[in-house]
Order: sequence, then C-alpha cells, then structure tokens
Amino acid sequence: MKVLISDNLHQDGVAVLEAQPNIEVVNKPGMKPEELQEAIKDADALVIRSATKVTPELMAHAPRLKVVGRAGTGLDNVDIPEASKRGVVVMNTPGGNTITTGEHALSLMMALARNIPQAAASMREGKWEKKKFQGTELFNKTLGIIGMGRIGTVVAERALGLKMRVLGYDPFITKEAAADLGVEMVSLDDLFARADFITLHTPKTKETAKIINKAAFKKMKPGVRIVNCARGGLVDEKDLLEALKSGKVAGAALDVYETEPPGADFPLRELPNVICTPHLGASTEEAQANVAVAVCEQIVELLLYGTIKNAVNAPSVSQETMAKLKPYLTLAEALGAFQGQMSEGAISAISIAYVGEVAKLDTKPLTHSILKGMLYPVMHDEVNYVNAPAVAAARGIHISEEKVSSAEDFATLIRLTVRVNNEENMVAGTIFGKYEPRLVRINKFRLEANPEGHMLFIYNTDRPGVIGAIGSTIGKHHINIARMTVGQEKERGQNIILLTTDTPLTSECLKDVRALEHVAMAIPLEL
Repeated sequence: MKVLISDNLHQDGVAVLEAQPNIEVVNKPGMKPEELQEAIKDADALVIRSATKVTPELMAHAPRLKVVGRAGTGLDNVDIPEASKRGVVVMNTPGGNTITTGEHALSLMMALARNIPQAAASMREGKWEKKKFQGTELFNKTLGIIGMGRIGTVVAERALGLKMRVLGYDPFITKEAAADLGVEMVSLDDLFARADFITLHTPKTKETAKIINKAAFKKMKPGVRIVNCARGGLVDEKDLLEALKSGKVAGAALDVYETEPPGADFPLRELPNVICTPHLGASTEEAQANVAVAVCEQIVELLLYGTIKNAVNAPSVSQETMAKLKPYLTLAEALGAFQGQMSEGAISAISIAYVGEVAKLDTKPLTHSILKGMLYPVMHDEVNYVNAPAVAAARGIHISEEKVSSAEDFATLIRLTVRVNNEENMVAGTIFGKYEPRLVRINKFRLEANPEGHMLFIYNTDRPGVIGAIGSTIGKHHINIARMTVGQEKERGQNIILLTTDTPLTSECLKDVRALEHVAMAIPLEL
C-alpha cells in the first residue's frame, strides 16, 4: 500500500511508516496542485499538515484513498463532508499540540508585558533604550481566557502559578469544573471589563468569528493587552489596528491571522506595540515529533488492521461492528448535535436510554457518537469519537446510561436527556426500516423528522395562519423549504416545527422569522 506525505513531516513519523514492509512511502512535500493530483492517483493514505488543501477535486483523483491523516489538530484544509461521502476516514491528533500552544501563548504574553522583542531589536541596532521599554508585571494582574478547553486550561494552570488572577469565559464549561482549577467563570462582558490581558483559545465558529471587535474593545479597560494563538479571524484585525492606534489597547501579540501568510502591506506588523510570530503555536521539536508519530501509527493501524483511531468522521470500531451499528451511529450523533445546538449554557448532565433492539448491541460507540455530536458545535476539530468522553468529563458533564430490553412505542429507540441550569430537555430517535434515522420525540411533542441538513427548530403558538406566515417569510428571502414536520400539543395549544431548507438561513431571514407573532423561539441547526 502507498502512503503519500505531501507536507513537511517530522522524520520520527516518516520512520514509523518506513518500518512497515507492506507500505510504500512517498515523501514529497511542497508539490504543485497538478503534481499532487498525479501523485495521489494510486495512494491509499495521505499524510498532511496545514499546507495541503484536501478538496473534492483532489479526492476525485484518488480512487484508492482510504484515509487522510493530519499531523496536528486543525482540519480547516480538509473537506470532511466530501471525504465522508467517499468513505475516506479523516484523522487528526488532538492533544499533541496542547502544551506547546499553551506555552507559546504564555511566552507571547510575557514578551508583550516586558517589550522583549522590541528591546532585543533595539540592542541589535547598538542602542541602550532602557526607559523606552519599561514594561509591566504579570503578578497580581487579571488574565481573561476566552475558551477553557485543553489549551485554555494549560494557560490557566500556569498563569495561576505566576500569581495572576484568572477569569474564564466558556458558556459550555460548568462553574464547578472551572472552580476546581481556581478559575472564576464570568460573562464575556465581565471578562472584557476586568481583564488586563486577554488570550483566546477557542475554535473559530459562527459564534466566535471576530469575537474581539470594535464593540468588544469599547467594553475593555484602557491599556488591555491581547494575545491570539488560536485561530485567525477571532480578532477583527481592522478594529484591532484602530484600538492600538487610539491607545485603548496597549499591545497585541498574534500568532494567527485572517489571511496566512499576511500580505506584504499587513499594517499590524508595522506598529511598535505589536508582536507577530508566523503561526508557531505548535512548532516545537517535541510537538512535531509527537503528532507525526501519532498520525503515522494511526494510519498503520487502519491500513494493516482496519482499526480506526482519532477519526473525526468515523468511530473507533471494527469493520464487523461498524456494519451492525452504522445507522445507529448516525442517529446517535444527530441526537447529540441536536441537543448541543439547542442547549443555551453549560450542560451539566446527560442521560442516555437505549431501548429495545439497540439495547442488545455494544452501545459504547453510540455513547461516544452522542458526545461527539453534542460537543462538536462548540469545539469543532478539537473533539472526535475517541476523546469525546474525556472532553465531556473535563467540562464537568455527568453521563448516565441505561439499557431497557423491552420495547416501548418503537422496536428500537435512543432517548437523550440533557440538563442545563436545572432544566431538562429530551429528544428521542429511532431507525425506520434498516437504515433511516428519524427524530420521533422532542420533550412532549411527537413527530417524525429526518435529522440531517440545514434545519430550523421553531416553537410557536398553535394558531391558524402561523405555519403559512413562517413559510412566506422564509420564501421572501429566496430560501426553499425542502421538508417540514410539525409536532402538536393540543392541550396547551402549542406546536413545534422542524424545517429543512436547501440552503442555510441568513441572519436577516432568522430575524424576520423570530419577529413573527406567535413564534416564541427559532433556532437554526446543522445536522
């Protein structure tokens, strides 16, 4: 079998592949697109970092491709839906860069506080500008961490060791879990108002894109310092430039950018109070060796033994088990994704009931799929089928399961109940025929909905004309409704509606739907 390496990979990882007599290794980083299309034609596996773009066009030239392995975490450069459609497993190595990226954020924060790069450059020019580069202490300062996942936790632990006060913002972490670390969880506005330093450690999503912007800067104290080692686009670079020039922001340290590499005319690099590094968060000898070895070992396991590890689009089960569980895995992940997007606030507990035929199966992979689906809207590539239970535990989520062999309304059923702020919401699903997942219950409402695609969940008063008004409003925005399912509770005069649309709802369309009389709630979902 042939493994193609198209980006620079640490030699320790290459050695893992070359040690296998049944694997041919082609190590050709930096190929042009047409060269890559030719090289991948007979490849069984592709090993990448961040440079190679795994597009539908590239995969169309790779009929034998079984797996794409990313040495690192971020998978922005891989079209995962297209890979799934083609049966290509996509793997990453979450955790391999955690310490390294956390340390880089702290290094930038220290350099920012003490003007170290600027002072070093001044010394090289033969100057002695002691007063010019006077800095500030970290001791007793307040650090605000946006995103308390694995890397945010590393930063918090070390900042506490520096005797800083640490505030955290992460709507999906319980206060109890944060308290165990010594971190005070606060609202985003509170973090902006109190922090002397702000560091970002969150994936880039619709909710977090440009989370640091002009409006955010207005809420911050004068002289705040900003550090971003997470994702380009979390900070609005134009607004940051204005805030730096005005003096509202005393300094910024950036490792990631909206466009990488930034253009020659990138204005932020010209400012004396800005430190820029070329996406070095994961660039240590140890981290590069760790992720290279890990991804290559995972590829060997899949190619030689059919074992899947750390895949973002397939659970870690044998091929035989996969054949039995596949429709249930799809349903389980959809139930988790539904609850993850419907929940407002930190999930403290979930309860899973496997009822009827599904109770006879190995349900461990199903629980992993539920957790992965539930956490993915928040964490994206940071979570997969393998690490989902550990991630849930770190976030203080209590998990309980039960198996009920006797069937209820359906021969097989998965029921998922989620607790948020002392409120519980339940969703249940089944399999129609052999392969068709369906949502059949949301709290007290019974319905039958196909859980996939661009969806809109609506809670409304049961009145004549309401459904028509919703359809007309969406139609005015030139969005086509593909399917509609209604659940009714006659006693209370209430409905829920699940719409599937051909394209995602625009923010303007969603605003108009929410403004309709008798519409109490409208939440967009991606399943």
